[in-house]
Amino acid sequence: MFRLLDGSQTLGRGWRFWSCFLVVLAGALIYPLFADSYDVGNFSYFLIWIFMALGLCLMWGYGGMLSFGQTFFLGISGYAYGVLAINMGGGSTTIAALVLSVIIAMIAAGILGYFMIWGGINGIFFGIVTLSATLVLAFFLGQTAGPEWHIGPARLNGFNGMKGMDPLAVGDFYIEGSALYYLMIALIVLVYIGLRMLVNSRIGNVIVATRENPQRAEMLGYDVRKYQLLTFVIGSGLAGLSGALYTSWGQFITPSSIGLPAAAMPIVWVAFSGRSDLTATLVGSFLLLFGFQTITVYSQQAALVLMGALLLATVMLAPQGFVLGIGKLVVDWGTRRRRRDAGPALADANRLQSDET
Repeated sequence: MFRLLDGSQTLGRGWRFWSCFLVVLAGALIYPLFADSYDVGNFSYFLIWIFMALGLCLMWGYGGMLSFGQTFFLGISGYAYGVLAINMGGGSTTIAALVLSVIIAMIAAGILGYFMIWGGINGIFFGIVTLSATLVLAFFLGQTAGPEWHIGPARLNGFNGMKGMDPLAVGDFYIEGSALYYLMIALIVLVYIGLRMLVNSRIGNVIVATRENPQRAEMLGYDVRKYQLLTFVIGSGLAGLSGALYTSWGQFITPSSIGLPAAAMPIVWVAFSGRSDLTATLVGSFLLLFGFQTITVYSQQAALVLMGALLLATVMLAPQGFVLGIGKLVVDWGTRRRRRDAGPALADANRLQSDET
């Protein structure tokens, strides 16, 4: 297990990294004790989107599949959660609604991914098809305002969005405020650890090999299509998890959460952070979400312009990602320092050995 956590496919290894990880986790756990409920709720909102970013990191950074479909699966899962929670009566059934909505999103990803991957769609065309699916879903949901568009008592409501579903609950206890925040922290830790173990396993090595040279991986005996489909389903399922959690958090979801501006956001988060590393994506996405929300309070247009400028700057100045670049500089600095500190001791040991001989 520890070998998989500290594998070569992820940045940050050894006791120094995991000590910093535990310090950050401890700070996150005690944060609600000192912050007011409004700030805790905002941080819960930021953390909801991390799953979608990590899913795109897995698909794009490790699997080489640039997908504009993260909000497509977010929308499927979000609306599925709303329909299921309303039809099942709310309360404790919302946990089952959450699980089922993520499964529905993963099934949809399996169907769409099968036809794309087995159909030989890759590269830029992969992004075009997923973007097309996203726009079609957003357009369809936008025209469901009439009373005929309902599933049981759950009305879709067009651009006004679906509402009326209960938040996550266990019995009579609603998972809101600090409880939701701690749930987000627990889920992020589990997903992060799970993805680190996946990408550092044999399966992860094959996924990276299909990104680098799918023909060579296939000649070595691997069915690259199966590994690509697995990557796509897992990454899209994480987007579905974000969608279900978002709907339960706000108790509403609208087509604007799926459309083109929303679909471009995960691309910006992951590109800025560093698509080829999970830790960089986790940290960078949270920082961007925090900054975006802060600027949006004053001007939503300015926040969107800033996101576009960051994407351009990333492509032109740091194609590997700003956060990943900084992380690599820190790691290289630490390595050079350890070598410099070990230099005199190594020289003394060599001199002592030569004196003895």
